[in-house]
Amino acid sequence: MLRGINTLNLDAKGRMAIPSRYRERLLTQCEGQVVVTRDVRDPCLLLYPLPDWEVLERDLQNLKNVDPETRRYQRILIGHAADLEMDGNGRILLPPNLRKVVGLDKHIALVGQANKFEIWDEETWNKQCEEMLVSNGSPSEQLESLSL
Repeated sequence: MLRGINTLNLDAKGRMAIPSRYRERLLTQCEGQVVVTRDVRDPCLLLYPLPDWEVLERDLQNLKNVDPETRRYQRILIGHAADLEMDGNGRILLPPNLRKVVGLDKHIALVGQANKFEIWDEETWNKQCEEMLVSNGSPSEQLESLSL
């Protein structure tokens, strides 16, 4: 399970060090092979272990792309996807074009989401958290069924 929030720094080359508590899992699960892509809704990147990405990619490819929203998801998620590999020091080089499109500079937040990570600019993440905590929106039907 990929969970928790970690604040990290990108080095001058745009590399991110995967926290040690996740490294062994990524090495065991996918030999350090991951895929990073752009999120379809929020200004963040999504980082998937390769096996989890392959399932999502297959599901996306199997959708009929006559629907404009389906094509949009396919174009954003698959079109921006980049195959990456964790180096011997547990670092991943985030592509410059993806760092730029979501505004990643030096300070980032790595947010675990069970099967993937979200990678946010730290300041943007903090603002997002404030907005989420003050939101008074009604929970969806599927959220209503959870006992928190």
